[in-house]
Amino acid sequence: MPITVHPLTEADIPGAIDIIQVAFAEDPYFRWVFDEKNFNKARNYGSLQARCLWGIKNAIFHVAKEPNAAGDTGSILGVSCWLPPRPPTQPESWDSWFQSWVLWFRQGLNNLRHGGRGGLNVRRYYIWKARQAEAQSSIWDDEKGYYFCNIVAVRPEAQGKGVGRKLFEEVTKRADEEGVKCYLESSRSKPNVEIYENLGFDMRRVMECRDDGPERRGERDVCMLYCMVREPKKSST
Repeated sequence: MPITVHPLTEADIPGAIDIIQVAFAEDPYFRWVFDEKNFNKARNYGSLQARCLWGIKNAIFHVAKEPNAAGDTGSILGVSCWLPPRPPTQPESWDSWFQSWVLWFRQGLNNLRHGGRGGLNVRRYYIWKARQAEAQSSIWDDEKGYYFCNIVAVRPEAQGKGVGRKLFEEVTKRADEEGVKCYLESSRSKPNVEIYENLGFDMRRVMECRDDGPERRGERDVCMLYCMVREPKKSST
């Protein structure tokens, strides 16, 4: 049966989180910014849950499903989260500002509930955020803003079925219609960069996130940041 893409609902959140946690377990960024020995999966679940609840109202959050023989939508095969474009001259709306504070509050409660940040290396997190901001400030020059792919994850056993492409096309087709560029970041070169190139993205900048703190561990001190942009395709009609 064909794979279908739907907006994320609260009922989908547990399945979506399961896919994200499995897909990112070996991600270079995840392994760089979290201390494996102190990683708290339950705390991470709560953090992702808060993000999903925020995303339902404030982002473009999709799940991909394959209908089963019984006729229902079936299990979740993949998940994606995109941030909508906002022109740099457009001020943040009051509702967006309020929702950001709601997310911050939920994350704070989550930290209190689990007694900390669950193994998150805060220093490395802010190194990444600083490099990320630097990359975006140097690349984002379009007055229309950018569709920003924040998360895309596919269940391992569903990879190779076109799930990721379906999730991407749900937004890239909209971006083409609106004449808006798309942007994404990855911490993994292979196979991610080639996959994104096949989806129309071009490399714009490669950056190095380096931890020069007291807990340096050789290669583990560095995490790469690959920044890619997709130009909108013009209609042939």
